[in-house]
Amino acid sequence: MAQQPAIPPTPRVTEPTPALAKSTDKQDSYFAPIGDPIAKRSASPSKFSEDRARARSRSPKSIITNAAQSPPLPKKPLPTTNGTPNGHLSPSSAESSASSYWRTFSRSPSPLGLIPIHRSFRTFIHRHEIPRKALHVSIGFFTLSLYSRGISQHSIHPWLLGALVPIASVDYLRHTFPSFNRLYIRVLGALMRESEVDGYNGVIWYLLGAWTVLRFLPKDVGVMSVVLLSWCDTAASTFGRLYGRYTPRIRKGKSLAGSAAAMGVGILTAGLFWGWAVPRFGHDEGFMFNGKLKVPRMVTDAVGWKSSEGVVGGWTALSIVSIWSGFVASASEVVDLFGWDDNVVIPVLSGMGLWGFFKVFC
Repeated sequence: MAQQPAIPPTPRVTEPTPALAKSTDKQDSYFAPIGDPIAKRSASPSKFSEDRARARSRSPKSIITNAAQSPPLPKKPLPTTNGTPNGHLSPSSAESSASSYWRTFSRSPSPLGLIPIHRSFRTFIHRHEIPRKALHVSIGFFTLSLYSRGISQHSIHPWLLGALVPIASVDYLRHTFPSFNRLYIRVLGALMRESEVDGYNGVIWYLLGAWTVLRFLPKDVGVMSVVLLSWCDTAASTFGRLYGRYTPRIRKGKSLAGSAAAMGVGILTAGLFWGWAVPRFGHDEGFMFNGKLKVPRMVTDAVGWKSSEGVVGGWTALSIVSIWSGFVASASEVVDLFGWDDNVVIPVLSGMGLWGFFKVFC
């Protein structure tokens, strides 16, 4: 029987040395990676496919991503002088309001904001209170018109009191019934401030201040107090809003620019009234300023002057009275008297300041 050949033993495979492994990697690095290419393409989308999908857009991808992730900018609140803005009367409230009230301002059927110049003018009118200031200034001209026709203040203040009672009653009713308040704002909202939506109307304080000075003060002082309220307060508000940020702040809501404007307008107003209106239309016997100022008797006696030496008249006396009127108007516009409304504080304090000055030097 033939003998079967012997089976050789299985050779033992050993790992290559590190130097041999490095050389093998360098040598075989040109081979393609092992794996499923279709699966890899589906797992990670290529840059080429993303750029092809965005071929219609000319904006960079980074700008689109940042614009989508950036939060909306906060809206800047409207500046106010009395009270905090609540948005009831601002034009931007019309965008979210279901009412069509703001559309009645224009015959255009387009929504608010499509024409930028329309929105800019509407915002400007609201920020600077153009209708309210126009009414404010017109009262001064109306007061001078009544004076030029020789109408006595004693025949005017009963009408002011007669108008004060129903207006205050209506204001009480609108705060009692919200539906009536909404109707009131629709009709008279252009003449109101933001703080007056939830507070009392400034017309009430205006009538109260005018009635007080015309009822209890002489005619020239009472007329001058109403005109100072009408023109100086408007000037302080206008210039304070425009240039108040560039000047020091005297107190909250009051700047040096507004106070300087009030004083300048007060000087011009006093010069116009006592230098032109009074000589042209005459003055009553109840006037306190008759064109002359004199030093008090106790001062002349103390310095040894004669009674005729301490008297000034003409343009010198008019200049002194005008400067004092402007100072009193500016000071009464700045002072905070128990938190009362300016429409009461300005005429009352201005009238008291003028009355006291004339009582001493006339």
